[in-house]
Amino acid sequence: MTAHSVRDDVAVLVPAAGMGVRLGPGAPKALRTLAGEPLLVHAVRRVAAAPSVGRIVVAAPPDDVESVVALLRPVAHVVVVPGGATRQTSVSLALDAVGEAFPIVLVHDAARALAPVELIERVAAAVRDGHEAVVPVLPVVDTIKQVDADGRVAGTVDRSVLRSVQTPQGFSRETLVRAHAAAVDEHTDDAGMCEKIGVAVWTVPGDERALKITRPLDLEIACLLLDLG
Repeated sequence: MTAHSVRDDVAVLVPAAGMGVRLGPGAPKALRTLAGEPLLVHAVRRVAAAPSVGRIVVAAPPDDVESVVALLRPVAHVVVVPGGATRQTSVSLALDAVGEAFPIVLVHDAARALAPVELIERVAAAVRDGHEAVVPVLPVVDTIKQVDADGRVAGTVDRSVLRSVQTPQGFSRETLVRAHAAAVDEHTDDAGMCEKIGVAVWTVPGDERALKITRPLDLEIACLLLDLG
C-alpha cells in the first residue's frame, strides 16, 4: 500500500492555546516567531506535508482564532477551533472536531515546530499496524540523579531504561476518545492518559529535529536547524 493510498485516515490535533511562560513575556507560545514565521505555521506546514494526513485541527488561543485562521489559510486540510485553559482541554476540544472519518489521530505540539514528515509517518504507520497508542522516543543521554527535598543525591537512575518522549503521539481514535472520557486529573501527555486506562503504549524512534522549543535558547537552536535545511 503506498503512502498516497492511505491519505485521509489520519487527523492531527495541534493544541496551541498555551502561553509558554518559559519563553518570556509576549504572544501565546505557538504564535512566537521562528525565522519570521510563527511556530504554529512551521509545525502545521510540516504536518500537512505528510502523505497520510487528511485533516489538521488546531486549538487556538480563544482571543486569536480569527488571526490563526488567516495565518493557516494557505495550508490544506486545516480546521481551527477555540482552545481551552489547559492542554488537555484543548486536545479534547480539537478531538471533538475530528469525527469518525479518521480512525487514526495524532496529537502534536506546535512547540515541536520542526518535526519532519518522516517522524509523522512513522507514528501513523505504527498505529495503522495495530498499536492503540504510540509515542516517538529518544534515548536519555545525560546521567540522571534522584535528589531529595534538601538537594542531596539519593541515587542514580539507570538511564538505559529511560526514554525522552516527543510528539506527535499517535492513537486509534476510539482509544483517545475513551482516554479523555475517563480522565479525572490533568495529564502532561495523552499517552499518560491511555496508560491510566490500561492501554499499552508502543514506542518508535524519535527524531532530534523534533526538539521542543521551550526556552529562548531553543529558538536559537531551531534557527540553526532551519539554516541547515
